[in-house]
Amino acid sequence: MAAFLRSEITPVSDYRAELGETPVWCDRSQSLLWVDINCQRLLRHWPDRQETAVRELPGVTSGVLLTEREECFLLVSQLGIALYDYASGEITSLCDYPEDIGRTRPNEAAIAPDGSLWFGTMDLTEGSAIGSWYRYAAGDAQPERMMENLTIPNTLVWHEQRVWFADSDAKRFYSGHGKRINPRALSCYSSGDLTPDGSTLTTRGQLVNACFGHHCLCLYQLRGDELLKEQEIRLPVTQPSCCTFGGPEMKTLFITSARKGLEQPHDLEGALLRVETSETGVPQNRFAI
Repeated sequence: MAAFLRSEITPVSDYRAELGETPVWCDRSQSLLWVDINCQRLLRHWPDRQETAVRELPGVTSGVLLTEREECFLLVSQLGIALYDYASGEITSLCDYPEDIGRTRPNEAAIAPDGSLWFGTMDLTEGSAIGSWYRYAAGDAQPERMMENLTIPNTLVWHEQRVWFADSDAKRFYSGHGKRINPRALSCYSSGDLTPDGSTLTTRGQLVNACFGHHCLCLYQLRGDELLKEQEIRLPVTQPSCCTFGGPEMKTLFITSARKGLEQPHDLEGALLRVETSETGVPQNRFAI
């Protein structure tokens, strides 16, 4: 097996997130967007300029995703689903958040191959299975609930007409039909002792998963509805939370991390990390407006 890493793992900037999440590579601007959920911030980094911008968000936001419009992004927050014009900062609401913000917040979010938004919700205390998966397409009055009774829904990738996702608390991956989640027709796989958080996908069907609390990434090969573990990659942070590929050739892996809950976090905890790899990532899908 060829070595996955082709460089040292280094921090991108001096910013340290309380809960860094949902990195998204914008190929049109050659920049990376991600969020600090607990601090209600949007971050954006342009590697060619070595510049990082930080913006305040009006609510707890779990994802800032690509749309068909250039420099117009989709916000997934407790205030609802909205369009965000980056140049002006204008926010245009599309629909309300479907749950009680006193009990849950949005978590994992991604755009499906058909241009719809999929996102999860989770208990604010992370202790009860009151979370759900939702699907929202432009023009819908409200998001459609596809699955409930989840604690911490994570990971959304699509491969060969199937969707893969996880419940971090249950330490399980699931695979099902790629257009709608049918809870009665899912394949289930244990992640063992590792806690699966956010993931990304290579063009060869490798699932690259951030293992929260375990100082590592875990690489799996997807083959039909099978999940085959390949290797673990050690990281210099305790709580990697998600990852995505970017860069001109889609071979740079960006990894978000979190400082939350750590009694004595070292300097890199909460950093956005980057590393060059031997693999090519799958581009981000765009929300169909």
